[in-house]
Amino acid sequence: MSWQSYVDDHLMLEIEPGRRLVGAAIIGQDGNVWAQSAEFPELKDNEIDNVVKGMVDNGQLAQAGLYLGGLKYMVIQGEAGQVIRGKRQQTGVTIKRTNSALVIGIYKEPTKGPECNVIVERMGDYLIEQGI
Repeated sequence: MSWQSYVDDHLMLEIEPGRRLVGAAIIGQDGNVWAQSAEFPELKDNEIDNVVKGMVDNGQLAQAGLYLGGLKYMVIQGEAGQVIRGKRQQTGVTIKRTNSALVIGIYKEPTKGPECNVIVERMGDYLIEQGI
């Protein structure tokens, strides 16, 4: 299975009619994009590096904000070293860290944060089980 099919078939699936993620990606912790949906924002310099650093020190992102595609998300919760969750108006993001990658999902209402969390974190857990 290609990385793109992980994004297309598992992260971008329809949860219920009219409810799905608006963007998703699997990105190496070195910043290289393994696969992404067409709607995933173009990342700016150092955004992934800052996320990786923020996984170690959530306080850093909580103060400075989480940036993806130049948009600032307020860090609302997470699990140190494993998951970061952010919110921006009617949208939000969940990022799950694996051994070598970040699984990122972006949602917009009517899709809810907990739905995004389940999709992204399950994919991340699966990749961890596979040693990725």
